[in-house]
Formats: sequence, C-alpha cells, structure tokens
Amino acid sequence: MTTVAPRAVRRIAAHAAREVDGVGGDVTAEATVDGESTTLDIRLPLAYPAPITATAEAVRAHLLGRTAELTGLTTRRVDITAEPARHEQPKRRVR
Repeated sequence: MTTVAPRAVRRIAAHAAREVDGVGGDVTAEATVDGESTTLDIRLPLAYPAPITATAEAVRAHLLGRTAELTGLTTRRVDITAEPARHEQPKRRVR
C-alpha cells in the first residue's frame, strides 16, 4: 500500500486547479487523506469575467481526474470557494 501525504495532495490539487482557464495563479488547497480517499477544499481566484459556476464545475471535474491520475486516491468531495483574482498594482516610480 502506498501512502500519499496530504501536503502532496494539496500541491497537486492547487497545480491542477491552475490548469483550468479563468483561474488565477494564487490557488490555495487543503486536503484530508483517509486511507485511499481524499477530500479537497479549494480557494479559487477567478479572473474577470470568468463565469463563476462554469469555472468552478470545470475545476471540480478536472480535480477529480487529475487527483486520481496523479495520486491514485479517490476524491470523495471537492469544496470550492471562489473569490476575485487580485491584480498587483504596477509599482509607481517615486522621484
């Protein structure tokens, strides 16, 4: 039996979420691993004007596939919290 650490699952889930169009780069993920299954809690920064529901469903479907493919774990639940992507302001030059 292979054991996958929750930290590895978190990183895989965050990376997989960034692979979906409309998702910003600052994704955070939490994972709970219980035997051969996991539950995910994902915080998604969405780029404007990405449709929230469609993007969240695309991320959920992608996470189910990628997490199983890369960890061998069955994902029982994916909770998604969507928030607006933060844009960094360009640094102003001070004279």
